[in-house]
Amino acid sequence: MEKEYSKPALDKRTALVKAESYCAYQERAQQEIRNKLYDWGLRHDDVEEVITELILNNFLNEERFAMAYVSGKFNIKKWGKVKIKQGLKLKKIPEKMILKALNSIDYDDYLKTILAAAEKKSAVLVEKDAYKRKYKLITYLMGKGFENNLISEVLKDNNLS
Repeated sequence: MEKEYSKPALDKRTALVKAESYCAYQERAQQEIRNKLYDWGLRHDDVEEVITELILNNFLNEERFAMAYVSGKFNIKKWGKVKIKQGLKLKKIPEKMILKALNSIDYDDYLKTILAAAEKKSAVLVEKDAYKRKYKLITYLMGKGFENNLISEVLKDNNLS
């Protein structure tokens, strides 16, 4: 007969220390921490108490997380606002904070990023038909999370369409 081994649940104090270390490593959303605490076997009341403690000690800050997320996804991954917003919604960030964080992206940098992505993709497209080529380019840019109206504007202004 086999014994079933399960990880013992952490006590609240140990979980708090682990969560502080987890938050200190990189910015986290409240939902990420909440899920992690449940994974560690904490009960609902303890989870909420640990989260409150993390917020009070400034280990957890949703607005700071949203700003860091937007900055990283835009500057490093070159994602558009649509894709970034979707990612923040999945992490259960409030709409107001999402909009504030997205507004931190400089409009001119945003257009330059769309143009750079379009030029890079255009260089590797082997499609000869102009309409199919434009369709593939727009589809690619929309997949990166850029808005259709801005894609059209950038393509038209730079003779990529």
